[in-house]
Amino acid sequence: MPRQTQLLHPPHRPAPARPAATLLLLRDGVEGLEVLLTRRSTQARFAPGAYVFPGGSLDAADAQSHGLASRRPQQDDAQLTHAIAAIRESFEELGVLLALHADGRWVDQQDLDALDRQGDFAAQCAARGLTLAADRVYWLAHWITDRDLPIRFDVPFMVARMPDGQQPVADESEQFEPVWLRPQDALARHAAGELHLIHPTIRTLEWLAAQASVDAVLALSATTEQPLWTSCPRGGWLGGRKVSVMEHEPAHGELELCCPDGQLAHALDWQTDHAVRLLRNVQRLTAPNPGFMTGPGTNSYLVGDPATGHVAIDPGPDEPEHIERLWSAAGGDIRAIVCTHSHPDHSPGAARLQALVEQTGRPRPPILGLASGPHSRHDSRFTPERELADGERLLLCGAAGEARHVLRVLHTPGHAANHLCLLLEEDGLLFSGDHVLNGSTTLVAPPDGNMNDYLDSLDKLLAACSEWQVEFILPAHGHVLGSAAQAIERLKAHRLARETKVAAAMRALPDGQLDDWVRLAYDDAPERLWPIAKLSLQAHVQRIESLGGFNV
Repeated sequence: MPRQTQLLHPPHRPAPARPAATLLLLRDGVEGLEVLLTRRSTQARFAPGAYVFPGGSLDAADAQSHGLASRRPQQDDAQLTHAIAAIRESFEELGVLLALHADGRWVDQQDLDALDRQGDFAAQCAARGLTLAADRVYWLAHWITDRDLPIRFDVPFMVARMPDGQQPVADESEQFEPVWLRPQDALARHAAGELHLIHPTIRTLEWLAAQASVDAVLALSATTEQPLWTSCPRGGWLGGRKVSVMEHEPAHGELELCCPDGQLAHALDWQTDHAVRLLRNVQRLTAPNPGFMTGPGTNSYLVGDPATGHVAIDPGPDEPEHIERLWSAAGGDIRAIVCTHSHPDHSPGAARLQALVEQTGRPRPPILGLASGPHSRHDSRFTPERELADGERLLLCGAAGEARHVLRVLHTPGHAANHLCLLLEEDGLLFSGDHVLNGSTTLVAPPDGNMNDYLDSLDKLLAACSEWQVEFILPAHGHVLGSAAQAIERLKAHRLARETKVAAAMRALPDGQLDDWVRLAYDDAPERLWPIAKLSLQAHVQRIESLGGFNV
């Protein structure tokens, strides 16, 4: 983990998250699945005026009401308590009660009219011999409120079918205007500014929009007593507006690195006109070369501080304004320039950056890396002034000569024969070049690219992550990745799964060629991507043949 001294913001303790429960009441409408939403009071402290699913905080009585509820064998006590709380809240807020009489009849409107929504819920149910249908309530998702908010909840989102013969009636205190909507209609109205929704509601509705019926939702939820997803989003700024980012989304790792305690202080907009500080000792400047192969652009990084000088990683294309901005962000003090590999969006700017530093009277920083291999493309020829050795350490030292920032060199061929990564030892950061990207898989194009080498290098990076407790990956394209080891494991699993499809295509068409196999092996990718995919497919074919052929 990064050193506390390198974090951008002082520690911040998020507000404690209160235990709560939410219930999604579902029904099958004429045009498909519908869900019940209700508007919160405009005076509410949390999400005022938002349309939400009914729910609220747990009461002590919920845990004491287990004897009033039916339960599935797999439901533990905590899950039962949350189901009871969800049932109680939907009754208090909307007058909907998931309960049955002793003879198995659902509570109807006549029963509801006899109950006091402000009275003792458990006592009233017990007096009428009602059993709470907690066994009909399933756990869909688990949401924990963003760390930056002053009021937070730890809340399971549970689902149940709306009982027949009941009509939701808002309490006109906490909730107003209950409405049945198809998830896609609710999202459309939100996009049009007609319906205020908060992030967990939006994401849950997006998931529900892909479901065909109540039975489909309940079948998925009933397969496990665990939530289908769990999220405590992180907040950042994008286009001047706050956005909430879930764990599986590309920007989550960057927010975790820059604002570990949930401080709402980091902008996610891609910047080409100035450097973005990720830590006190790490800056990123994105080159103005966005495109299909480069994403938002090539990330150039500066490691160091004013007392130690800086190492520039991947100066990028020979773009004069980008190089000048990189030099300026380092205060002109660049001690070394490292190119992770020789591709034209990574290394050509090195000579211009070196010359700019030298012109200002500072010592000439050496250009470091590995020479391009004999099979590299013509536009990817690169010869460093000094070759780096695998395991070599680059030191940035303070005035007393102590090492303040140490970059360990890791030779990682695969994407390119001369590819290397850099590991910032004290802070557990991996600068991955193009070997690990955020948002896409890297291209492995023979002959300079090699799939065996690529997979072996992933294993090497996994071992380094374990040894140096690496949590974050800083790629040459895309935002910072969190959960470094898991990201690498997912990437390897994806590659091996693709290889299984390649082998299957080769078995299906043993006399086929790459153009034939790509249609089968990449049938889940748009056809316009097949010419690029064919290059990595060739690398997979070569690896399969090196292992004994597709019948192995």
